[in-house]
Amino acid sequence: MKITEAAKKYHEKMFPGYESKFLKTDPEFIERFDNFAFDEVVNQDDMDDHTRMMAILSVLIGCQGIDEFKAMLPAALNFGVTSVEAKEIVYQSVPYLGIGRVFPFLHAVNEVLTSRGVELPLPSQVTTTTETRLEAGIQAQVDIFGESMQDFWKSGPEEVRHINHWLAANCFGDYYTRKGLDYKQREMITFCFLLAQGGCEPQLISHAAANIRLGNDKVFLIKVISQCLPFIGYPRSLNALRCVNDAATQSE
Repeated sequence: MKITEAAKKYHEKMFPGYESKFLKTDPEFIERFDNFAFDEVVNQDDMDDHTRMMAILSVLIGCQGIDEFKAMLPAALNFGVTSVEAKEIVYQSVPYLGIGRVFPFLHAVNEVLTSRGVELPLPSQVTTTTETRLEAGIQAQVDIFGESMQDFWKSGPEEVRHINHWLAANCFGDYYTRKGLDYKQREMITFCFLLAQGGCEPQLISHAAANIRLGNDKVFLIKVISQCLPFIGYPRSLNALRCVNDAATQSE
């Protein structure tokens, strides 16, 4: 079996002039993987390369694939993902994975950007202050999930109410309000963080529903899962499909 011309062409577009060492050490594996990931999968649907790469970077953070993230980030930049978008993907992952898992990716994105001559820090994308973050975060929640979120920040038993406050002020007020990505993009990458890390099915259903509400419909989310499958495997992809179906049913 040989690597198909389509797979070779796509690989060259991602990594101009680069030849994988696996071609010598693991030729049988790399032939099957490249033919699947870079021919069969990418030609399954009409998703554009920019969106595909944003999704792939996000699931690699979600599944803790730091080495593959370092490999794929230059390809994403070659396909038009901007330095700001790459940074925002990493920043957005913090409230969903925690700094303990995102810390290596902060270093990785800085290393890759610096190696490509990008001057850091990038221009500020902040739109809120300490005083405005809560109000702005509440509005973001309402815009994404609906009017029922208006008073969510002060709801729940007293002993856990502070967490709902943090969700509004920190998760949404500090991150969703930033420039660089719009709500649809942020919800798409959040969907990717959740599906890739596993064990977050209730939140995955909720954010799948939010995606659908914003216009990232069921068909689109299935495309996202399909394009990410080579990077996260079948079990989590199948779980994500079930969650999308559940969310779509609830949205009807």
